[in-house]
Amino acid sequence: MKVKDVMHKGTTCVEPSTPVRDIAKRMRENDVGAIPVKADSQLVGIVTDRDITCRALADSGNLAEMTAKDVMTKDVVCCSPDDDIQIAIETMEAKQIRRLPVTDSHKTMVGMLSLGDISHKVSKELSGEMLRAVSGHHA
Repeated sequence: MKVKDVMHKGTTCVEPSTPVRDIAKRMRENDVGAIPVKADSQLVGIVTDRDITCRALADSGNLAEMTAKDVMTKDVVCCSPDDDIQIAIETMEAKQIRRLPVTDSHKTMVGMLSLGDISHKVSKELSGEMLRAVSGHHA
């Protein structure tokens, strides 16, 4: 099974200059916990609900002035739609990430692979193993 068989196709993206408050509203409206950040059609980062909580709120910054660029995770781990799903799962386990952007060879977003997507398409045993690995406390 390939990533393209499991992933959620298409995704809402924002620019680096998008205010954090707008990103949080989009997350609520789209019922998602992460929004990719694009510049010149290429993925340059991702803002997660955790990024907003830990980097914007907990750091006591001025939320009204903060943008995606201020809080985003810059070194985004991605996969290809043609990757084997097992490789993507191993990547998510090793990096302890819940969402994996799917990009083409030009770093253009084509979708998102999440724990939820995987849990609906792979065996309960494999999805359970992955959930335990990804949800473990960071060292």
